[in-house]
Amino acid sequence: MSDSRDFLRHTLATLAYRGAKAIRNAGPTFADYGGPETARTPAKILAHIGDLMDWGLAMADGRREWKDSLPLPWEQECERFFAALKKFDDYLASDKPLAVSAEKLFQGPIADALTHVGQIAMLRRMAGIAIKGENFFVAEIGIGRVGAEQTPPRKEF
Repeated sequence: MSDSRDFLRHTLATLAYRGAKAIRNAGPTFADYGGPETARTPAKILAHIGDLMDWGLAMADGRREWKDSLPLPWEQECERFFAALKKFDDYLASDKPLAVSAEKLFQGPIADALTHVGQIAMLRRMAGIAIKGENFFVAEIGIGRVGAEQTPPRKEF
């Protein structure tokens, strides 16, 4: 496996770790938290992240597919997030060729998804259900760990 594929897999594991922290124990009412009608709710943001992961997988496989999904109920959308990460990670772990460069996969769907996880974390703070800050540099993040079960934080503040 190439270093670039390993790096992409590590970014997906990082996304899973940070995403798990942002959505864990948010509660079902958080899904619809928001302000003006033009802003995305947490559920819409999480659905968009799932769409980004599906798009990244499609692009890696040489397909040009985009879908705007309607958000599922919060718990189902959380499950979809991790399932989409796993499918993308499984493809990257395989011997199948990348139809686009690793750099494009990072700069498009993966970087966008990281941004949106930050939005969910910020919305939690605004909704009064903030998560603790963390030194992510020392977090135990490993290639292939893209599910809801993540290691406990090493250094929260």
